[in-house]
Amino acid sequence: MTDYDPHAFAPFAVTVDLAVFTVRDGALHVLLIRRGQEPYAGAWALPGGFVLPRESAETAARRELAEETGLPGAVVAALHLEQLRTYSDPDRDPRMRVVSVAFTALVPDMPEPAAEGGGDADRARWVPVGEAETSPAPGPGDPPPAPLAFDHAVILADARSRIGAKLEYTCLATAFCPPEFTLGELQAVYETVWDTALDRPNFRRKVLATPGFVEAVPGAARLTGGRGKPAAVYRAGPATTLHPPLLRPTPPTPTSTPTEGTPTT
Repeated sequence: MTDYDPHAFAPFAVTVDLAVFTVRDGALHVLLIRRGQEPYAGAWALPGGFVLPRESAETAARRELAEETGLPGAVVAALHLEQLRTYSDPDRDPRMRVVSVAFTALVPDMPEPAAEGGGDADRARWVPVGEAETSPAPGPGDPPPAPLAFDHAVILADARSRIGAKLEYTCLATAFCPPEFTLGELQAVYETVWDTALDRPNFRRKVLATPGFVEAVPGAARLTGGRGKPAAVYRAGPATTLHPPLLRPTPPTPTSTPTEGTPTT
């Protein structure tokens, strides 16, 4: 390797960006930070930052998430975190050539985060995904609504698509739930992420027929506000994939309405 010249290649930086999802108040939310520095000062963005010379991308992702949101270290360390894809458009960052390794993570419903001023963030909050994909509504002292900084709207859309697909063939939905949950709470996760209603008896039958998806908690039951008996309580089972997959309902095919004067049979 004596003929290798590292100066023959233009230097570039590597960053990490995180799309962290949770279900709150019956809606899918994503964690955003408000940037306190240029570029895009005052704009909302996904948490993230530069990878340090002696750390892996995943280590950087967890470090940045803890620094920019104030989430406890134990919570960040336990997150289901997986790599989404790499974003390398030459013009994605106005500062220099920056390649980003994006991750996505899932957490149960949590309190509002509190940015500690680490990195570029001066505020953090959970935002409904539909709102984040357009322009997050301003809070007190926020600038007018604007799209997410950098190419983070693209990353968010890709991450949402990945999560929706993975719920079909993996047990990932339980990552949105607390350690112990009812089947109604699990169904609410699917309905929220997929944005569609599911038939309760059919969903229950499919979940309980899938080996290792959930396990009943012996002797545990929870009142759910209805008039029936208390709901059984479950926890995540040892399985990681679903056989057969739990497919989302196929939207009905629109039927054409005959126009006036068109004969019908």
